[in-house]
Amino acid sequence: MFSLRGDAHKIYLHLKKAANDGRSFKQMKELIEVKKIQAFYQSIDSDTLKIIYYRMIKEKNGSGIIPIFVTAVPWFLFLFSNQLQQLLFKEGSKLWVVFGIVYMLILTTTVVLHFREKAWAAFHIKIIQDTLDERKRQD
Repeated sequence: MFSLRGDAHKIYLHLKKAANDGRSFKQMKELIEVKKIQAFYQSIDSDTLKIIYYRMIKEKNGSGIIPIFVTAVPWFLFLFSNQLQQLLFKEGSKLWVVFGIVYMLILTTTVVLHFREKAWAAFHIKIIQDTLDERKRQD
């Protein structure tokens, strides 16, 4: 199913399709994956899970290499703008088109990857939080 609304809406569409087809939600690969991750974290002792939680928070809040790349590369290109312009625009060359397309593809890909990583970190953090909270309630 193609949707530009994001992963949450895609999961909703998969759930809706499964319900319409009379299939159990428990057989959906997206939900099976969540259950496996949840079971893994539940198998870890609370002290270790807290340490993992702290590390996940660091990963989620860390700026990472991708935002640095997104902001540093334009400055780097600006430093060499005269040389770059001479190379890209000399005598009717279409090299600037190739450069622009490649640069935008790399930029778009890295930004998408960055936000997917942050989303996965938030996903793991929530599962760990719920596991620790559940253990607290049981004690």
